[in-house]
Amino acid sequence: MPILLRMGTGSSLTNQLLVAMPSLADPNFAQTVTLICEHSTDRGALGIVVNKPLPMKLADVLSQMKLDPLDESIGDRPVLRGGPVHTDRGFVLHRPGGNWDSSHQVSGLIQVTTSRDVLAAMANGQGPEDAFIALGYAGWESGQLEREMLENAWLSIPADEGIVFGLPYEERWPAVWRQLGVDLGKMTPFAGHA
Repeated sequence: MPILLRMGTGSSLTNQLLVAMPSLADPNFAQTVTLICEHSTDRGALGIVVNKPLPMKLADVLSQMKLDPLDESIGDRPVLRGGPVHTDRGFVLHRPGGNWDSSHQVSGLIQVTTSRDVLAAMANGQGPEDAFIALGYAGWESGQLEREMLENAWLSIPADEGIVFGLPYEERWPAVWRQLGVDLGKMTPFAGHA
């Protein structure tokens, strides 16, 4: 069973999956799983929601960038709603590898790239393996995410690349709960404090 990160002084949620509690009703985050890409006590946090597809495909994004997919299967890949902030910005989450202009290493197993060159490579079928694009991101000011966790809006567990890359999007939120040994059918929608 994964160990839940306890928020203490200097604790970072970088490379954690932030899991929305069943009681979280915010339409931007209800039933979401968010990969925290950066987190510090002085700068806040940035994350990408990894389980909410948009009603658009990769071909739509590529056409806006004047790129043509090599074949239909590339263009048919879903695009995720990465969060409510800067929904016009694209983020490619992928396994490490490649020499892209603007990449950030989240962990030894996950990185995020924001440069056009990775999309051009994906359009040509030469992009990183196990990659998906998200538009927008989730952001929290310094101390905001910690407060929300204390209010029981979220749980966090170490990032699991099997969940991030290996499961269909609609199965990711329930899979995290199963990994925690929780039966969602038996959870109350109300949060409490011990």
